[in-house]
Amino acid sequence: MTTAEKHEFPMARTCPFAPPPAYEQIREQEPVSRVRLPGGELAWVVSRHEDVRAVLNDRRFSADRQQPDFPQLVKGEATVRRPDDERTMIEMDEPEHGPARKAVLGEFTVRRLAALRPRIQAIVDGQIDALLAGPKPGDLVEALSLPVPSLVICEMLGVPYADHDFFQENTAKLINRDTAPADRRAAFVTVRSYLADLIAEKERNPPDDLLGRQIVKLREEGGYRRAALATTGFLLLVAGHETTANMISLSTVALLQNPEQLAVIEADRSRTLDAVEEMLRYFTIVDAATARLCIEDVEVGGQLIKAGEGVLALGYSANRDPRAFEDPDKLDVERGARHHVAFGFGPHQCLGQNLARMELQTVFDTLFRRIPTLSLATDVDDLPFKYDANIYGLHRLPVTW
Repeated sequence: MTTAEKHEFPMARTCPFAPPPAYEQIREQEPVSRVRLPGGELAWVVSRHEDVRAVLNDRRFSADRQQPDFPQLVKGEATVRRPDDERTMIEMDEPEHGPARKAVLGEFTVRRLAALRPRIQAIVDGQIDALLAGPKPGDLVEALSLPVPSLVICEMLGVPYADHDFFQENTAKLINRDTAPADRRAAFVTVRSYLADLIAEKERNPPDDLLGRQIVKLREEGGYRRAALATTGFLLLVAGHETTANMISLSTVALLQNPEQLAVIEADRSRTLDAVEEMLRYFTIVDAATARLCIEDVEVGGQLIKAGEGVLALGYSANRDPRAFEDPDKLDVERGARHHVAFGFGPHQCLGQNLARMELQTVFDTLFRRIPTLSLATDVDDLPFKYDANIYGLHRLPVTW
């Protein structure tokens, strides 16, 4: 029996805190192997840490999702050539990718993000105030996990937070594996059109927010296009709230389930950033976003991958690889290993990773200090994990105190 007959992708989890069991089997027995995608096509999966980093840092593997034969992770998703202004930077190769990324890179410098820290702290405190003033049990997803990163990215972009239900509803359609391709397309067009209208209003007198500053900068450089900026805004808006929100929820559950790990950061707040890195490694919530198309014959892990073949670099498998991490299935907030690939690797490594770290650090330092009796209001087995989503997390998290 071939690997393609044995394994279909995506592979099923059996534990909310562990990768699919098939990942270990593949990683140890056939680390570069074939799987069958939802539409029936075959693709390679790369499962070891060293090989995953190699693929993500090699320009012979294209991120352009519009290329024929690009591996599709949603059944029925056809490769359709869209206008250039609808393509986000995560689906660009050079020479387009570098300038697109560089255009907004200045918004995520350490210095600019440091200036945001007091506001992030105020947002976290405000949401915890609201949680404590509300009914028990409360839903941590609704009260804290979603509002914190949503408020932060909305303020950065200059998007009215009052509209957050609208874009969160559409984002949910975008990341759900069961959403029909036509509905996924409609959700993208809806949010992007909303942003284009918002940007049009900002053009008259650009404000001092990310979108406003981009209008001014791109006009000065002679490359301003409203549609392209709307696409950039769409990417930042979606990526800026959904990923961090799920990390807050999952990490809270993990710390409550492992009180000895929580005690480490409660005793020494200087360890919180180590805990953040460990949570990122441990959950690796965006596992399959690193699909690529091989555009030249390349040997990876001793296996020849030919031009025109799809590749999935499995970040979750890489982050549980015992060759890279000692006792990788153990949650160890003192590990401090920053060579994980939870944010990807290479030229497409997550642009907002330091913002996510700052948000997570602020939440961990504040939540358990202000609510030391925080506990789950239901059994872990009854929690609604997002097994149906391309970004793993929790739909709800009932808590009490």
